[in-house]
Amino acid sequence: MSNESMPQQPAAPVMLVCEGISRVYSEGPRDLTVLDKLSLSVHAGERVAIVGSSGSGKTTLLNLMGGLDRPTDGSIIIAGKSLAGLGEAAMGRFRNRYIGFVYQFHHLLAEFTAVENAALPLIIRGQRKRDAEKRALALLTRVGMAARGDHKPGELSGGERQRVAIARALVTDPSLVLMDEPTGNLDQQTASTILDLMDELARESACAFVIVTHDRDLAAHQDRVLQLDNGQLVVTS
Repeated sequence: MSNESMPQQPAAPVMLVCEGISRVYSEGPRDLTVLDKLSLSVHAGERVAIVGSSGSGKTTLLNLMGGLDRPTDGSIIIAGKSLAGLGEAAMGRFRNRYIGFVYQFHHLLAEFTAVENAALPLIIRGQRKRDAEKRALALLTRVGMAARGDHKPGELSGGERQRVAIARALVTDPSLVLMDEPTGNLDQQTASTILDLMDELARESACAFVIVTHDRDLAAHQDRVLQLDNGQLVVTS
């Protein structure tokens, strides 16, 4: 059978588009250009790692993707929807629906249990607490934390807290998951466990993953590795 007659697999939809985005900060009489007409597309199910030296603008880029900051120029589109023109309240609702965040420091609420922390995005959305916690427990089960669901962050190890943070990021079925140094605060063995978990979840999920990291091992496990240099993304693998 010729290649022409083989059925073609449909291309995965594009979940994230950054088109010519720049971020310029005014510092007294001078302007500091951190990102310079940068463009990037990420498809559903694709995992992209962004590496670069400290101060290169990786966190700035992640904040723009997450709607936590606004580009000086250019456009960002997530799941076919432009972030331009969204007010703060609308942006908050958009983030809650379409974007999941995982940070180096988990940012769990100390007074809440693991289940309550993981369910929080759904509760903020207005979902009934019982239903939100049922969904959260299902995610905690996937990340191997079902037995620790009633524990508070202070009773969990660093790796366990990061698992809860990953469950919280995925609980809303987001289109895009943004990870900022997700293994940077973990020992090597725990980081390896989290890496395996992330690989598994990425294979099962249709969302796009963008991971900012200094960890070359973590970066090497992703589908693409891009280096942020002089405000531009350069392909490394």
